Amino acid sequence: MTDVEKTKQLAKTGDPEAQCGLGRMYYYGDGVEKNPAEAIRWWRLSADQKNVRAQYNMGLMYVNGTGVKKDLAEAVKWFTLAANQGNTDAQCNLGVMYGNGDGVKRNEAEAMKWFTLAANQGNTDAQCNIGMMYVRGRGVPKSFDEAIKWYSLAANSGSAKAQHSLGVMYAKGNGVEQNYEEAVKLWDLAADQGNADALCDLGLAYGSGLGVEKDHEEARVLLELAAEQGHSKAKSIIQNMDKVKR
Repeated sequence: MTDVEKTKQLAKTGDPEAQCGLGRMYYYGDGVEKNPAEAIRWWRLSADQKNVRAQYNMGLMYVNGTGVKKDLAEAVKWFTLAANQGNTDAQCNLGVMYGNGDGVKRNEAEAMKWFTLAANQGNTDAQCNIGMMYVRGRGVPKSFDEAIKWYSLAANSGSAKAQHSLGVMYAKGNGVEQNYEEAVKLWDLAADQGNADALCDLGLAYGSGLGVEKDHEEARVLLELAAEQGHSKAKSIIQNMDKVKR
């Protein structure tokens, strides 16, 4: 009996873990033909039995409109169920939805609540989001010191987004003494992970010689890497560079 057959057999008996696993198989096409609608069917059965991973997956499917009609309010419902069971990804996503008013009335204090729950469990996306909230003064009083604290936590855990954001803080001198060399170090770490914002800012640093020796060729390479990911600012800079050449 194959793994798929074993999983199907268990899932049909009502086993929530097997149902969740079978949903994953249908979602990715692992041993079966890829079928998002069938993935949803099995995840719903599992989620109705309080399987936290299935609840989280249901939220994602409704956010993206995969296998079901996009429904942000329904996504909030499933993320809330998973978040209340301690799933940090669901908590972070729920924070984003409250912060943006997606599928729920905008409530930045509620967003901070969910971000904090996830961040205190080590979720780097949530830590980075808290940093952003403090930079902008959303749901909390504006505080560059607090932003630095949360960005640093996430950056030290390898978050490319946080490494880029912390680099921006050093480049601007927000909450820290202005230090372009430190900004470049952080952007370099994030760029190595393919972060488009970091690739763009690092390219600009090489182009201007701020924090690093000026190198127009390296600047062009980095900007093109960012542009390949659809980064609009990098695309615009490259277009302007090409106009100057003409």
